Amino acid sequence: MARPSGAAGPASGRAPADKAGQAMVTPFARAMELLWAFTPQDRWLGNRELAQRTGLPASTVSRIAQTLVLLGYLHHDAADRKYRLAPPVLALGYGAIANSGVQRAARQQMQAMADQHRLHVNLSSRDRLDLIVLESCSGAGAPLALNLHAGVRVGIASSPMGWALLAALPELERYYLLENVERRMPREWPRLRRRSSEAIAQVHQLGFCASLGEWDAELGIIAAPLVVEHHAPLVVACVGSSAQMTRARVERELGPKLLAAVSAVQQKVGEA
Repeated sequence: MARPSGAAGPASGRAPADKAGQAMVTPFARAMELLWAFTPQDRWLGNRELAQRTGLPASTVSRIAQTLVLLGYLHHDAADRKYRLAPPVLALGYGAIANSGVQRAARQQMQAMADQHRLHVNLSSRDRLDLIVLESCSGAGAPLALNLHAGVRVGIASSPMGWALLAALPELERYYLLENVERRMPREWPRLRRRSSEAIAQVHQLGFCASLGEWDAELGIIAAPLVVEHHAPLVVACVGSSAQMTRARVERELGPKLLAAVSAVQQKVGEA
């Protein structure tokens, strides 16, 4: 896989918004689909692009987009007939994470590990069939420059971050998500199923999973779930060069250090 450099884009494979037996307000769900269609790489999108990304009729896209403009969540360029996200959307996301004690505690541990080992360390959470980066710390002198900034998405079944999170979920929820991955990515599914199963078993055995040279020959990645009571599961991941992250070093040093950092976050949040 290519080195992560931005959002997963329109083919990110999100799960349906509704689950069996749960009521869903369709207009609201469609409005959310429209907002989710934008990625960090997009500045302006037109009706046709939004319709392609959401699977909604163009007339429906137009009506919902106009409503979101009136509510202040989208800007509209009348000349080009295109839309872009407005600041109130950012305020919604910021409100969800700004006061998170888990994220504050994680940031301290992440930066310390990044500096000590010259790595990139990030914190991610699930958004449907993606993992979205919430926080990213880079160590001074890290040999690789990565674009794993907040907002970057990676596939839940195709990344170590996703595998670590899947391992932390209840079995029924994990199966539900993987069934949706299979429907959205049937050609890639045999490989994704095998690799996800291996990594989930690794997390259950060691507490973390590793991907050394799979995303990119130059990259090594290890990830561990961060589970705190009353919070959705998160994932802490370390990314470095393959030269830094040999299998022996991962198993003997970096993996245990990552688990110690996760444990420190859990303890600090529990004491708060």
